[in-house]
Amino acid sequence: MAFAGFSREALQFLVDLAAHNERAWFTPRKAEYERLLKHPLEALCVELGARFAERGIPLVADPARSPFRIYRDTRFSKDKSPYKPYVSASFPWREGGPGGYSGGYFSLRPGEIYLGGGMYHPEPPVLAAWRAAVAARPADVHAALDDPGFVGAFGHVDGERLKRTPTGFPADHPDAELLKLKDVTFSRQLSDAEALSAGLPNILADGFAAALPVLRLLASLVATPAAPGA
Repeated sequence: MAFAGFSREALQFLVDLAAHNERAWFTPRKAEYERLLKHPLEALCVELGARFAERGIPLVADPARSPFRIYRDTRFSKDKSPYKPYVSASFPWREGGPGGYSGGYFSLRPGEIYLGGGMYHPEPPVLAAWRAAVAARPADVHAALDDPGFVGAFGHVDGERLKRTPTGFPADHPDAELLKLKDVTFSRQLSDAEALSAGLPNILADGFAAALPVLRLLASLVATPAAPGA
């Protein structure tokens, strides 16, 4: 199927799911979920993959692998709600980045629709590689973060932060706020009109193209595995 934009009916389904997040409500409506959300998201990934190829954007949009399942993993959560009240997809970096530390993301949730990317909750060696880059290659880091296209689209990178600079770096380091980051992410809110538009693949491709300097920087990180017993 061709992507024609998400429908207002799809957004309403998610509103209703949030209010009735239980199997007894969802199971008889699973076909409706697939028609309104699952299949359009897969179609979006197909068209976005074509845009990536046309524009030389080195991200992967795969209709089978990019979309996240709507089912929540509740094994270690106090919240036992079985479903996510949103749909989302990830678009990993295609080229380089030995561990694939960089990628894009799209999320559709009523009142909170956005595109973004970066690296979220990276493993300690990857986070250490980010901090090493900030300390040893500040010009490269700032060239990416201060790129006019990126700043115009997303502003700045953000994420959960330490309260103090990490061990090994002075408290007055000029890039202390970057060193404190535990995630390196960025995002831009989308309007309902953008999500409902058949032009959403172009909107997302434009956003990810603007983010390429930062995505490429993160993909260049080389994490050093911890020594045995460290």
